[in-house]
Amino acid sequence: MKNKVTVISHPLIQHKLTLMRKAETSTAKFRTLLKEISLLLAYEVTRDLPLKTETIKTPLATMEAPVLAPDKKLVIVSILRAGQGILDGMLELMPSARVGHIGLYRDPKTLIAIEYYFKVPHDVDKRDMLVVDPMLATGNSAAAAVTRLKLTNPVSLKFVCLLAAPEGIEHFHEQHPDVPIYTAAIDQQLDEHGYIVPGLGDAGDRLFGTR
Repeated sequence: MKNKVTVISHPLIQHKLTLMRKAETSTAKFRTLLKEISLLLAYEVTRDLPLKTETIKTPLATMEAPVLAPDKKLVIVSILRAGQGILDGMLELMPSARVGHIGLYRDPKTLIAIEYYFKVPHDVDKRDMLVVDPMLATGNSAAAAVTRLKLTNPVSLKFVCLLAAPEGIEHFHEQHPDVPIYTAAIDQQLDEHGYIVPGLGDAGDRLFGTR
């Protein structure tokens, strides 16, 4: 399982993540930092995209230049609502990617994920899929989302988050050992309410200024 978890430890990501963790960070600053980190996460997660060459002409000469393979298409699926923060950043880097949404809420008593919304592009079966959500806490929402999304038969699937708890990683990979996780940090544990500790609080509330 360990080789299915990649911690992206780039100094800029770690610095910005520390700023996000601080309780005094404002909603506006939190939103900006998440967008910036998402750009950097997207850079790392797409390292394996294949290239081809095409003939171009520069002001000085003709050359064979690398471009993304045309048959390699992406879809980014946001787990609502906090996933929107990562989605916005990734679209800055990959504006041609298609977008899907899956809405899940966590039952406060059972912590089980309940779906309330689902919409993805019609050609998902021809695309590589990035599923994004800032927090991999209990892993229930992420696992439920990926179970649903696998039914659409994407070419490949990766899960991208900002923070992960060991319990969430274990639970997620019990159900989806084939899906790699990319995260900026693995924190200590979950508390009795299912929140990541030390974490950064509720990502959705801090992103949108709600409680």
